[in-house]
Amino acid sequence: MSKILIIGYGNPDREDDGVAWHILERLAERLGRPDPAQAADSLEGADGVPDLLCRLQLDPDLAETVADYDRICFVDAHTGAYAEDVRFEEIAGGFQTSPFTHHMTPETVLALAATLHGRAPQGAVVSVRGYQFGFAHALSPATAQLAEAATERIMAWLSVEKKV
Repeated sequence: MSKILIIGYGNPDREDDGVAWHILERLAERLGRPDPAQAADSLEGADGVPDLLCRLQLDPDLAETVADYDRICFVDAHTGAYAEDVRFEEIAGGFQTSPFTHHMTPETVLALAATLHGRAPQGAVVSVRGYQFGFAHALSPATAQLAEAATERIMAWLSVEKKV
């Protein structure tokens, strides 16, 4: 059985930017896991149920964490950069540059894991369309509906055992 980690990132204080935190909360309920926003980065280990991790942003220290897993799903918001409201994409490691020093891509995290630890998990990204980015914990009605669709998409991804 694969060891799986789902990482949701974004700012839960900025409405739809925090959609990943809402999705991970829904996944926790369905998977019988504690709320990852309250778990303070404590991962429970490989027991056949995916681990869930909420972060404000991706950073280099995640390379050590993800190297211990077989499959990783990154969950984030997008502002219309993709045609799909809920975009799912399988990814591979690869260094990507960014004009922002605080921005690291999922592909870069996987590449760092491979470089530093000699292995990287299979990766996927789920990106959900956000519409409002003010200062609030609640999602906009449109993004709240998309969060449910994204949760279902991740559950489908979980149900397919990949060869590792």
